[in-house]
Amino acid sequence: MEKLTFYALSAPEKLDRIGAYLSERLSRDVARHRYGYVCIAMEALDQLLMACHCQSINLFVESFLKMVRKLLEADKPNLQILGTNSFVKFANIEEDTPSYHRSYDFFVSRFSEMCHSNYEDPDIRTKIRMAGIKGLQGVVRKTVNDELQANIWDPQHMDKIVPSLLFNLQSGEGTERESPAELTERCFRELLGRSAYGNIKNAVTPVLMHLDNHSLWEGKTFAVRCFKIIMYSIQSQHSHLVIQQLLGHLDANSKSSATVRAGIVEVLLESAAIAASGSVGEYGFTNIWVMFAFSSVTAHNPNLELGPTVLEVFNTLLRHLRLSVDYELTGSYDRINIGTKIIKEHEERQLQEAVIRTIGSFANTLPTYQRSEVMLFIMGKVPIPGMHPTLPSTGSGKLHQTLPNSFLDPLLSFALLEDAEIRLLVLEILVSLIDRHDNLPKFSTIRLVIISDISVLKLKVDKCSRQDNLFMKKHAQHLYRHIYLCSKEQSSMQPHFEKLYSLLALISMELANEEVVVDLIRVALALQDLALSSEEMLPVYNRCAIHALSSAYLNLISQLTTVPAFCQHVHEVIEMRQKESPYLLPEDVFIENPKIPKTLEKLEGELLFQQAKITEVLGGSGYNTERLATPYVPQFTDEDRLSKRKSVGETISLQVELNGVKLCVYSPVDSVGVEEQEKERRRQVVEKFQKAPFEEIAAHCGARATMLQSKLNQIFEITIRPPPSPSGTITSSYGQTQSRSVPVYEMKFPDLCVY
Repeated sequence: MEKLTFYALSAPEKLDRIGAYLSERLSRDVARHRYGYVCIAMEALDQLLMACHCQSINLFVESFLKMVRKLLEADKPNLQILGTNSFVKFANIEEDTPSYHRSYDFFVSRFSEMCHSNYEDPDIRTKIRMAGIKGLQGVVRKTVNDELQANIWDPQHMDKIVPSLLFNLQSGEGTERESPAELTERCFRELLGRSAYGNIKNAVTPVLMHLDNHSLWEGKTFAVRCFKIIMYSIQSQHSHLVIQQLLGHLDANSKSSATVRAGIVEVLLESAAIAASGSVGEYGFTNIWVMFAFSSVTAHNPNLELGPTVLEVFNTLLRHLRLSVDYELTGSYDRINIGTKIIKEHEERQLQEAVIRTIGSFANTLPTYQRSEVMLFIMGKVPIPGMHPTLPSTGSGKLHQTLPNSFLDPLLSFALLEDAEIRLLVLEILVSLIDRHDNLPKFSTIRLVIISDISVLKLKVDKCSRQDNLFMKKHAQHLYRHIYLCSKEQSSMQPHFEKLYSLLALISMELANEEVVVDLIRVALALQDLALSSEEMLPVYNRCAIHALSSAYLNLISQLTTVPAFCQHVHEVIEMRQKESPYLLPEDVFIENPKIPKTLEKLEGELLFQQAKITEVLGGSGYNTERLATPYVPQFTDEDRLSKRKSVGETISLQVELNGVKLCVYSPVDSVGVEEQEKERRRQVVEKFQKAPFEEIAAHCGARATMLQSKLNQIFEITIRPPPSPSGTITSSYGQTQSRSVPVYEMKFPDLCVY
């Protein structure tokens, strides 16, 4: 062998004849079953291939590959493994010169076939499958960087390679130290790691098809494992391509069973989490959304607007959520052929929960102010009567971006709905958006328990910025009003009051200037008055809970203001309640079994926080005493009546009422009487729309529509002007020309004027 190698290196032009001779001998020995000589010949070919790297190596390689092919075609497992091992050695060689005519199509097909081997002996079967996996790995290494070779990423090759790898990844067979599943995972990761931007789709599509064909979405475990490998192996900037393919595949399976759709959604959830954990871009946007093409990205513009493709992700998920609800209600995937498939309600609900979790996972990867845009987009799918949200333009200032008017107004409108779960969700959203210093977990741990020294919580309190001051000047009263109205809802339970406390506390730490502090104290005292009022007819638990909420918040705000006399007054009231009325404090109210009395007697004296006392002590520290002495009274608006809807009929009637209301000016003397008359009139309108026949309601609405159309026609007639063209003139019977008004929509324009 040493002499042969020396001769080949000395006379490289003889390599092709050497290869041809060894190839001929090996073919003859294979045919005669002289396997010892076959091994000798292949060893010689291997050593010559490893030693010689001259330009004439190409012809020798042809002989070498011919012999490897001969061995792979043999029906002897040992010869197949021998040929594979030689090919793997060759694949690891970096050739100096490219080859124009070499083809690896046979090797892709044969190695893929070996990956699916069903040989009777399990040990030999495992060896053949592992040889096939190594062979595919060698083909990828040899061809992926060779521009002169047939593209290994073409579907004709990927449709063989990827399913072969997934088959072994799933089987997990093997008694050897290294199993096919372990080797397959390494090979699959290497394949994906070498994929460029344009190749991701061809690599992922066979994965989706394999999971479809073998019903592997239902189990979720294997599908999730596959896409975890994919997401961790590809380059992070390509993550969005995988997400897009999964969304498209979800659309393609819109009429598949709920378990299949749920499996795809679970994979989306895991993939999004992995994509979001990648490196963070220049302006803090994770790779997944950077690559999802924000519509106005520029290299030096941090104020990026939300691009349409980002909203399309949420639109797709919302569409499938709506489809699932429709399937659950109709009981069929096909409205035309009812009963073609049986709908399982619990599976559809599991799917709906998975979609909601996935929406939350995607939204969690966005910058804070863009989360509000996504939530506004979602709310646009379920509009509130009277509210027409539009996407906001991002302005300056933190909370101006996070909570613009177009988002805050419809969001707070949801807070007035009778559905307790929706109100709680709105409070959770508000709290999460306002909490910019991660103070919220420190409140959830104390569960509203009164503590004498809040310094142990290590709260982060920053000075209110100019932008935050502007935000509070614009929206403070809106927030206070909704806090007050949410507190008086009879269906509010412990979680609602805890979130209200968190909201009050976070406003105090994130957005509080002197004016805000004064208003928050007024709101807390107004809540105490609300709990004392007998007009509201609140249950005993709610009245105790409001007292407990007010106590907990005044305890916090008094320590934040650091006014000793204020702290002392609050502390004295709390001590008195602990002795005589513990059911007015969080410790006895916000627990699993609240310790509250059956009836709540009239409270007075030292058990209550005194507005006059608080005004006096804070006034001595420079606070606005006039404002402090003025009780807080929430202003009710038409929006409140619109949001407090119970039925479709009531919603329509209220909208008609608001459209038909007349503007009048009343004196303070008769304003009360007028208000009573208005309430009675509204009650009659609501009752009419609830009890009147449909034909009567339709006639009423039709008459209003006709009246509106006639008014519009009058306006159009007034605003239309005669056109400055001869077509707008007519001749009267006296021969005089007169202008004729021609509506714009009836004018005839030359073709060149029409864009």
